[in-house]
Amino acid sequence: MEESKQHLLENLLEDTSFKNWVYKRNRNDVTFWNKWIDVNSDYAETVFTARDIILGINFKDNTLEPEFIENKLNDVLSKINTNNTTIDVPRKKSTASKYILAAVGFFIATLLIVFYNLQENQTFVVQKTGFGETINLTLSDGTTVVLNGNSELQYEIENPRNVMLQGEAYFKVKSKPSTKAKFWVTTNDLKVEVFGTHFNVNTRDEKTKVLLDEGSIQLELKNGSRKKMKPGEIATYSNKSDLYSHEIINSSLDYSFWREETFVFNNISLLEVMHYLENSYGVTTEFKDEKSKTIILTGGIPNGNLNICIKAIEKSAGIKINHIDNNLLIITN
Repeated sequence: MEESKQHLLENLLEDTSFKNWVYKRNRNDVTFWNKWIDVNSDYAETVFTARDIILGINFKDNTLEPEFIENKLNDVLSKINTNNTTIDVPRKKSTASKYILAAVGFFIATLLIVFYNLQENQTFVVQKTGFGETINLTLSDGTTVVLNGNSELQYEIENPRNVMLQGEAYFKVKSKPSTKAKFWVTTNDLKVEVFGTHFNVNTRDEKTKVLLDEGSIQLELKNGSRKKMKPGEIATYSNKSDLYSHEIINSSLDYSFWREETFVFNNISLLEVMHYLENSYGVTTEFKDEKSKTIILTGGIPNGNLNICIKAIEKSAGIKINHIDNNLLIITN
């Protein structure tokens, strides 16, 4: 097997997204890999070999039917040329026609290479969650990621240690002491440089908030400056306002973060708590009494289910929340 295909096979066998496609466990992954295989047909055999290994079924030699090749060829040509060009492959060919077809085949192969090279975005894995949905990911390097609701994680198939995040995620980065390979998380505001550690990243509200649980990391802000973090610290930076803050978590600090299906709040107003729910679940909130906005909450609230989350907030804040369609009406008891 070619080295590039062997490398791809090894990555596929460890990639959670690919396994989700194999077992049809995540609609985003199924859609992505079906499209990726369609565009990268040269690697189809490697992909299906990886699938067979994961499923543990016997291998069998599969040859592509001429009709299948013809259909795929016409599909690609239709994307390159807006004219609906079709290619008729004769069933019986003279010697001369074989040479003609060979020349045409070479020309088409060249076009395919150009076309596929334009599909660079197909080399990326994109993981998305809807409102109220969380997924657990294990990247091919061993790093685990819990992606919160209404979030997106993107990375190259060949380089899972350089990810882009929109929304919120909790990372447990697998260290690589033999190679000292770094892990990068890029947002609109900054880059998190990691060797192996546990941390939370939140990119909502036009700023990025990073909370470090374990290890050490360095932030590269969009303004060019670098900031080091230690466990138990929260750093917040907005590229839009160029404002940076760096604080140690303590009982008096106002902060909030999310980890593994739990919202953690410390001295956070009910207004901010409800804003957190808006981002995670896509709901709208309305306060019947302005005074209730200032109620302070401290503690953990389960967020795996919106109704359970609402009940926990009601009990903690001593309020009533009417859940009507997609709107939450907060009423003081």
